[in-house]
Amino acid sequence: MTVAERIKELHEKKKALQEMGGAKRVEKQHAAGKLTARERVNKLVDEGSFQEQFGFAKHRCTFFGMEGKDLPADGVVTGCGTIDGRLVHLASQDFTVAGGAAGEVQCDKIVEMMKASLKTGSPFVFVNDSGGARIQEGIDSLAGYGRIFYHNVLLSGVVPQISMICGPCAGGAAYSPALTDFIIQTKKAQMFITGPSVIKQVTGEDVTAEQLGGPEAQMAYSGVVHFVAEDDEHAMAICQDLISYLPSNNVEDAPEHDHPDEFELDLSLNDIIPDNPKQGYDMFEVIKRIVDGGKYLEVQSTFAQNIIIAFGRINGRTVGIIANQPMVKAGCLDIDASDKSSRFIRFCNAFNIPLVTLVDVPGFMPGVEQEYGGIIRHGAKMLFVYSAATVPKVSVILRKAYGGAYLAMSGKDLGTDRCAAWPTAEIAVMGAEGAAGVVFRREIEAADDPKAKRAELIETYRETFSTPYVAGGRRMVDEVIEPAATRRYLAMALDSLVTKRELRPEKKHGLIPL
Repeated sequence: MTVAERIKELHEKKKALQEMGGAKRVEKQHAAGKLTARERVNKLVDEGSFQEQFGFAKHRCTFFGMEGKDLPADGVVTGCGTIDGRLVHLASQDFTVAGGAAGEVQCDKIVEMMKASLKTGSPFVFVNDSGGARIQEGIDSLAGYGRIFYHNVLLSGVVPQISMICGPCAGGAAYSPALTDFIIQTKKAQMFITGPSVIKQVTGEDVTAEQLGGPEAQMAYSGVVHFVAEDDEHAMAICQDLISYLPSNNVEDAPEHDHPDEFELDLSLNDIIPDNPKQGYDMFEVIKRIVDGGKYLEVQSTFAQNIIIAFGRINGRTVGIIANQPMVKAGCLDIDASDKSSRFIRFCNAFNIPLVTLVDVPGFMPGVEQEYGGIIRHGAKMLFVYSAATVPKVSVILRKAYGGAYLAMSGKDLGTDRCAAWPTAEIAVMGAEGAAGVVFRREIEAADDPKAKRAELIETYRETFSTPYVAGGRRMVDEVIEPAATRRYLAMALDSLVTKRELRPEKKHGLIPL
């Protein structure tokens, strides 16, 4: 064979790889409203930056008609590329090749990309679109999944891991995304452990694949998914936006962006808090006014909406924002809100992202269901993660900050570096209404007009304890600020904490109340 012939053979083989499962299967993929594995890669990374690895990998299964069967790239496209000039390693399952089913070699290709992410300190992105394990390979496929899970854990806290669910992701395959930091699911995708037919057989329940594992179910109900995308292209755009806020690994800081050098007073913030303490307001309006350009990226937007978690930038630097939402459940902390915020805080701490906490919390959600569900254990997660976090922690108390929920929202005594309060802040063991009924019970009962006396004593308690100045006197608040000055205060505080260093007792790891 001449050199020219060998080069021709190479081009033919590469062309076959590019054709994936063939024209008919590619057409079927497009008809389903989905991009192919290679189209997804090209949409995700910078043009011309993708370098494929292990494209010629072959399975070695000989059972059930698999001997000699050609599966281009063994059903997964793997390699590295750049997003906005920053290196990422990725794997994109190819549904046009054997339904993207994962066998031994496919799993090993994915693992090789994960190892490369560790070596180079670069994010790992995994695009899921697979019918599940390659049954013909039996336990070899199962062992392959195990290696993926093991490396998910090795990567955890070292490099960001992002999973995209762009098709089916069922059974054991769903556990790899669950072990990653963020999951982006398209509206055409489903993710579940056991499918509708198995559930029907075992429990008798009738449910569709969409109801069981669609993005609405896995975002709003289970809290498994972090972002919902309209389609594949939107999923790639979300991934690009997310990565722009993140460092490439745990020993770097997030990239700084250009920012406006404007920190004038924003007088509109002075009118955010209603005069009626029982009236809600939209915390997003506060967030928009404190971040650069009013731009932020909310995470898990339809799960536990009584708390907001989001990435934003202040003075060009990425921050993680945790904020109560008074418009939903009055901003109370419940089981789901505790879990949602705790995981986000741990991620930010692992990747050197400062925490900004906006507090308006009347307490933990009362009720038998919450107690039976373990609100004590779940709420303790917030106390744990804030106490364990060593990144810069800055909080602002806008209005209510009552009881244990005040502490769980980055109370000063959990190691918060800066704690400011608006003049409207009420920092107390409980609200004035409840406290007056306990502290002044006898006076109220003995009064000629108990109702009027109760109202008088509620105001007495509020004036005595429910102001930021009492907390300021105890150094639980660093400064009382005008709401209009919040953005400037945060920018200055974060700038002063850039060089923060905090030593902790040497140990293997803490024991979070899971």
